[in-house]
Amino acid sequence: MAKHLILVAGNIGAGKTSLTERIGARLGWWTGYESVTDNPYLSDFYGDMRAWSFHLQIFFLGHRAEQYLNAVRDSRSAILDRSIYEDFYIFARALHHMGNVAERDYHSYRSLFNIVVDSLPRPDLLIYLKAPTNVLMDRINKRARNMETGISAEYLSLLNTFYDEWLNAFDLCPVLTIQTDNLDYVNHPQHLDTVTQRIQDKLAGKEVVDLRE
Repeated sequence: MAKHLILVAGNIGAGKTSLTERIGARLGWWTGYESVTDNPYLSDFYGDMRAWSFHLQIFFLGHRAEQYLNAVRDSRSAILDRSIYEDFYIFARALHHMGNVAERDYHSYRSLFNIVVDSLPRPDLLIYLKAPTNVLMDRINKRARNMETGISAEYLSLLNTFYDEWLNAFDLCPVLTIQTDNLDYVNHPQHLDTVTQRIQDKLAGKEVVDLRE
């Protein structure tokens, strides 16, 4: 069986971790997760984005690069919760746009980012989980993480805009877009069945339409 590297991308609250866990368990894939509870900067970042944005971005870049290498070394296919590409094209861009990352820091980060990603293997599939801002806000409020209390609808809306622009130009691998606001693959096995089949078909090179139920 061919080994694959699959990335799950999407805004905060889109359902990346839940999907990564369940696809990994169902297909026996190696799973990698975004550093949240053990992240030394995330709480400070949400409290003061301007002071901690650059530190957070550098931490995530190193964390995700290490995760990619670990995934490649494992004999199994791998699915990763969030892609390294989002670090620059979505989050660093947004923080720079909002004035939270200075121009010289932004350029320094971009140079380091390019060096790092150029040394990593291309993914075989990117799964983009998409949801409107109001759904994302509702999910974030329901999970009630203290560090996320400062997330605004305006910030999520900006990120959604940048996701659309990034993916319109993304050509490193095939993309499977999944609209998650009407999907519940946590509590409805048939929804997970549908998503799993779409992923497997896409990896097999079959023509697959995006999931927009």
